[in-house]
Amino acid sequence: MSPQIAALFCRFRLAALAFLVGASMFLISGCAAPEPPQVKLEKANILPLAIDPHFVFRKKTQFLNDPKTFINSGPPNEAINFERRYYMWPATTSLDRDELKGSYFNFFWWNHGSPADVTIRLEYRQANLGNFVMAREKSYTNVKGSIGTRFSIIGDDYLENGQVTNWRCILIVDNKIVALTQSYLWK
Repeated sequence: MSPQIAALFCRFRLAALAFLVGASMFLISGCAAPEPPQVKLEKANILPLAIDPHFVFRKKTQFLNDPKTFINSGPPNEAINFERRYYMWPATTSLDRDELKGSYFNFFWWNHGSPADVTIRLEYRQANLGNFVMAREKSYTNVKGSIGTRFSIIGDDYLENGQVTNWRCILIVDNKIVALTQSYLWK
């Protein structure tokens, strides 16, 4: 075998090895612990405020998935259309689509301190309920670093009680609020 072919073969093996390592890392990252289930609370208890700088909300997104509210004037926006399709996947029937209509909230937060058991709570009001506060929680054990949490008020909760009008999200450690973020209309 000529030296040029040997060098080409060596480069091919290195490229294949790099691809396998990259693919393995991608698959392993997808095997992270599943997100805890969303628990709907009957009543949100009031907790003391003890803000801790180790806990911080770094980003929040909100998406209202209801075709009645979509604005279709002007040129189509592929990014927005993709997000609409993303939240409607895998609905095929109108009943499936009704189950996926509603409000989706994504909160990205971190713990820079020591590992702790954290509960994240979304408190919100809906159009048809007036000032009545609803709440949902997710609990994490022994967390440190960056975490993403997703809440969804969809299906019958959305169809019967209406759109979420205002909200606040809090991080709870040892029955104390250590971080919070809220919508402009929260009172």
